Amino acid sequence: MDVFMRAGTAVPVVVPVVVLAAAVLHAVWNALAHAMPDKLAGFTLINLAFVGVSAIWVCFTPLPGSAAWPFVAASAVLQAAYQTLLLQAYRLGDFGQMYPVARGVAPMLVAVLSVSVLGQEPSAPELTGVLIISAGLVALALADGLPDRTQLPALAAALGTGVMIASYTVVDGTGVRRSDSVFGYIAWSFLLQGVLFCAGALALGGRGLSSRLRRAPIRGLTGGVLSLTAYALVVWAQDHGDLASIAALRETSIVIAALLGTVLFRERLGGRRLAASVTVVAGIAVLQLAHT
Repeated sequence: MDVFMRAGTAVPVVVPVVVLAAAVLHAVWNALAHAMPDKLAGFTLINLAFVGVSAIWVCFTPLPGSAAWPFVAASAVLQAAYQTLLLQAYRLGDFGQMYPVARGVAPMLVAVLSVSVLGQEPSAPELTGVLIISAGLVALALADGLPDRTQLPALAAALGTGVMIASYTVVDGTGVRRSDSVFGYIAWSFLLQGVLFCAGALALGGRGLSSRLRRAPIRGLTGGVLSLTAYALVVWAQDHGDLASIAALRETSIVIAALLGTVLFRERLGGRRLAASVTVVAGIAVLQLAHT
């Protein structure tokens, strides 16, 4: 298999490779964010990294086309909301459950939105691959059983995070194709979301937030750089591949996160999580065969 197909056009196999690389980076930065005791300070540092890198980046990239700016603004708002909900999910729940729930919901919602909003019609094999991956991700999320009442607030935050992921995925997948500059689009959306989140964090944390930021600056800033890099890779891939397929393929970060949870946070992998991971891999195989 030497190409990855989109709407009848052959593009290099590098597209799925780039998406998988983004999945690894995404799992790593989320593990860093979860490991930080002060979640508000940690996510603020991540967004300060967005602002710093993007402020330089926008100086060296062309401006997005005028048709893309509404999508840039919408993406910034949705991603700031996504990070706020993810912060709350990590504050209330554990990494091994919250990350899979948040990420596992998105591919199913993106597939629905791709058809209902964008008018894209996936083929039967593509739809089968997306459904298998989604089923595996849900099984991975619920491998330890249904959550009890005390976990419902965390679960609600994780589900809300998944809705935001699906929403900004569709917005960016549409907006980047209306932009004259893919990387200009990425730079401006990250700059705006970073400013929005930091402004909100300052309002919540007050004057004491600045001192809290000094406790783990390297970890937080590194997480921000990894996050920006991961999403830049995904948006580039969205400009070259099928939206629903990319959205599903990038969720392999859940399998990587499950392994990180076992290694870093001493969470039990178990037979159910292993079986769910195999299901995800099978779905990816079906998805790739659909593009041959």
